[in-house]
Amino acid sequence: MKVKRDNCYDLNCIDSVTKFITAHLFVDKRTKANCVKFLSQIKEVCYNQILKKYYLKKFTGVDKRIIFVCDGFENYRNAFNKLFYRVAKLQFGVPIACKKYKLEHNNNPIERYNGKIKDRLNGMRSQFKSFDYADSFLNLRKVFHNFINPHQQLGGKTPAENAEIKLELGRNKLLGLVRYLSNERHHSLR
Repeated sequence: MKVKRDNCYDLNCIDSVTKFITAHLFVDKRTKANCVKFLSQIKEVCYNQILKKYYLKKFTGVDKRIIFVCDGFENYRNAFNKLFYRVAKLQFGVPIACKKYKLEHNNNPIERYNGKIKDRLNGMRSQFKSFDYADSFLNLRKVFHNFINPHQQLGGKTPAENAEIKLELGRNKLLGLVRYLSNERHHSLR
């Protein structure tokens, strides 16, 4: 996406089952360091779950390790190997038309999410005036995707509800989330 006239990149990781965005990073360049920073978010949030699957393989021989799927950008593979080399698997170089190539795993959830962002940007003339504004917009999109907007594919649940993140936001989820965060902040200041 464009910030002023420069290309920038929105890196996202979506769980294929729950459709929950587990990591997000907006960067000016997809360097190896930025890819490591991005995947480190996943490690921080999900590493215990990844290790459980790894130990299952190690002690039972049943290989149910977590599978990461990405396109053919080499820095993703380099960052993955640095952080998850033995404990997870990587299906690298997955094309958008993966069914055509008879691949079991695909990147359809992330492509759909990226398509929705592109659709939204078309109405905004596709260009942000500052990096910080673009970053804030994309962070808000992530929150809406995970906690506010129900998904037809999930039977009307949000990804957070599907991932069993129980926040009790009520019928007006946006207002409920604002109240929840306000209460959390109020309690942390005590």
